[in-house]
Amino acid sequence: MRCKRAITVASLMLVVLTSACTSSSGASQEPDVVIAASLELTGSAAALGVAYERALRLEVDRVNESGTLSNRHVRLIVSDNRTESATALTQVTRFAANPDVSAIITGACTECAVAVSKTVEDRGIPMITLAPAAQPSMEEKATYVFKIGANSADNAAALAAELVRSKVERIALLVADDAYGKDGRAVMRDAMDKADITVVTTSDFHPGDTDLTTSVRAVTQSRTDAVVVWAFPAQATLAASALRQANYQGKLFFDASAAGDLFLTGDAAAADGATMVFVPTLAIDDVIATTPAKAERRQWFEDYTSRYGVYQGQSSFAADAVLLIVDAVAQAKSADRAAIRTKLEVMRTEGLSGPIRMTPSNHSGLMPQALTLLVAQSGRWRLLG
Repeated sequence: MRCKRAITVASLMLVVLTSACTSSSGASQEPDVVIAASLELTGSAAALGVAYERALRLEVDRVNESGTLSNRHVRLIVSDNRTESATALTQVTRFAANPDVSAIITGACTECAVAVSKTVEDRGIPMITLAPAAQPSMEEKATYVFKIGANSADNAAALAAELVRSKVERIALLVADDAYGKDGRAVMRDAMDKADITVVTTSDFHPGDTDLTTSVRAVTQSRTDAVVVWAFPAQATLAASALRQANYQGKLFFDASAAGDLFLTGDAAAADGATMVFVPTLAIDDVIATTPAKAERRQWFEDYTSRYGVYQGQSSFAADAVLLIVDAVAQAKSADRAAIRTKLEVMRTEGLSGPIRMTPSNHSGLMPQALTLLVAQSGRWRLLG
């Protein structure tokens, strides 16, 4: 009898405890929204990959702390693709086969985005790539591939406008010898033709090169008013340093993918006086927070700096990728892959990088108005003018 009574009391206590756990919030905890990321944590684009990972982890924490998804949490899975398209394909294939994964984010490697796009389309899983090239999907009807970041044609148009304003008539172009560099070469030549600016010479370099002396020599031997460098942060720094060592005295311009740390120390100091197309978030100290969007960008900048001690310009693109996926889940009230894709395709938001407008015919939604001009001044990036 005593044994039966003890069992009954224990059972009642279990029911009460279970009830308390499930009724305190009025509903049981729903499954996590899982975002998987294939990033360049090693290899030639490692500096960007590490910055993206930091940004993703910070933004996931910010979303979970804010309760944006109510009784859901976001969980992040990160793998190192080593800046190798074959490795990226293996990872994305694994992510797509995992039914718990709702969306995928890939990093700066354009070749990686190209390699995985067919798998993403075939498996019907939304992917946001941070690769800078204009057409990272290389699929005629890519419905599941989206992009966040400055578009090459918009970079070139902004550079052309500033070159004209600066009365530059002849330029040399220094580009990476990869998909991103080839894309830059094409859009820059088109923009220069329209602006009636002559491209005197074009010199390229391998993405893994750590000495750009030879590439720079070809540029400095031509008579130019300015050099435009189309490169990721590490090699943009190498290019600036090599140009200064070659006693180049002309104007220096960077496209948006050259954006790295806010402060220009060590070899990066060679960029002093250079002009770069980028989003204002990198120089948010110069921006007056007159709107909620600007205030949120400043808060992002402060949160990133507080956690990591530095600020990396392109981190906001990765954070925006998380925000877009979270907003899509919130609007769809579902973490279903097809539902997320449908919402992403018509997403309109004020991102941490600037205004984002996705449409069925344009999956690369960072608006041209998001771009501005920055100048390297006194060891850091500032808004031009």
